[in-house]
Amino acid sequence: MRSSAGYASTASGSVNRQRLYVASCVSLVVIALTFAIRGDILEELSRDFRLNKEQLGWIAGAAFWGFTLSIFTAGQLCDLMGMGRLMGLAFAGHALGVLIFIFAGGFWQLWLGTLILGLANGFIEGAVNPLIATVYPDQKTEKLNALHAWFPGGIVLGGLLAYGLTNMKAGWQMKMSMILVPTLIYGLTLLGQRFPVTERVQHRISPRQMYQQALRPAFLVWVLCMLMTASTELGPSQWIPSILTSTAHLPGILVLAWINGIMAVGRMLAGPLVRRWSPILVLILAACLSTVGLLWLSLAAAPLPTFIAATVYAAGICYFWPTMLGVTSERFPAGGALLLAIMGGAGNFSVALVMPAMGRIYDTRGPNVVLKYSAVLPFVLIAIFVTIWLYDRTKGGYHVMKLASDTPRE
Repeated sequence: MRSSAGYASTASGSVNRQRLYVASCVSLVVIALTFAIRGDILEELSRDFRLNKEQLGWIAGAAFWGFTLSIFTAGQLCDLMGMGRLMGLAFAGHALGVLIFIFAGGFWQLWLGTLILGLANGFIEGAVNPLIATVYPDQKTEKLNALHAWFPGGIVLGGLLAYGLTNMKAGWQMKMSMILVPTLIYGLTLLGQRFPVTERVQHRISPRQMYQQALRPAFLVWVLCMLMTASTELGPSQWIPSILTSTAHLPGILVLAWINGIMAVGRMLAGPLVRRWSPILVLILAACLSTVGLLWLSLAAAPLPTFIAATVYAAGICYFWPTMLGVTSERFPAGGALLLAIMGGAGNFSVALVMPAMGRIYDTRGPNVVLKYSAVLPFVLIAIFVTIWLYDRTKGGYHVMKLASDTPRE
């Protein structure tokens, strides 16, 4: 295996991996802003368009349907079109989706604008994950955690921005327009940049071999885990601003910002943790903390216990998404961009399903019950991750597969 610096320079002639990394980080900030601002304005949309919570769930869920569709498409096209063209499509989608949303006249326009934003988000995710895995081949889990720190970091930015604009009496249209600023930044950063070929292409892994990886039983189990980790992280997060404003009598968007601030720090510091422990142990810890945090949040009725519970929840979910992707890339490297896309698509598909269901529970059973029911998912994950960890122990521990020699490395 060549060094990451050498690989970055020889795969495409003159790849500036630092600039590509920065653009990737900013693009995840854009994805985060679509989440944070949409979560903040749900009540405004409900009032202005006379929508019930289930309808709001369908609108928010459209982002995940779009994400699922586009990331699966990106997984098929990444090697054919190139990662640069996918990010160009994302740029156009972000701009168009925001404009449709701002000028929406009712439910279907809001749904369409959200869907297009979801499509753009999926193209970003489908491009940046294999990009970072390619240019940092010996630091995949560590670098993917650092990259995905910018998602919760963007949630913090979006939450504080939305809170400030609310205090300035700005409407939801002004809040949505803020998404265009980082969109323009990552678009300009990518202008004229060369992109490397993916790791799979670099090692001459055929498309047939890549698709075969998707049918391996171990990978299918991993997809099942992604369905639950993503729902645990992203489902409750979309409802937390609304729920906690009602139950804890404080601005729920500030709690969301607090949660994501902790997540950002946790992901930035993930490197030493995943080097000291196996990624599976990290996921076991994450599932335990997520279970406790959600149950505690469902009971919290005052600011202090709410923030303590939110801290526990955040410390759990912060490692889910990037560590799941990192393990995918380390254990199934021949699957390339396709398997990373399947994981991202599966995660968003699951959230698209649970969002309306959560909205229905909110309407019929009560807001705190949404968080209580959500705790079932990480509880099940504890059992699955422990089983995987015990199985790894019988094989000598967690292994990283290296394509260069096709042999595992401890």
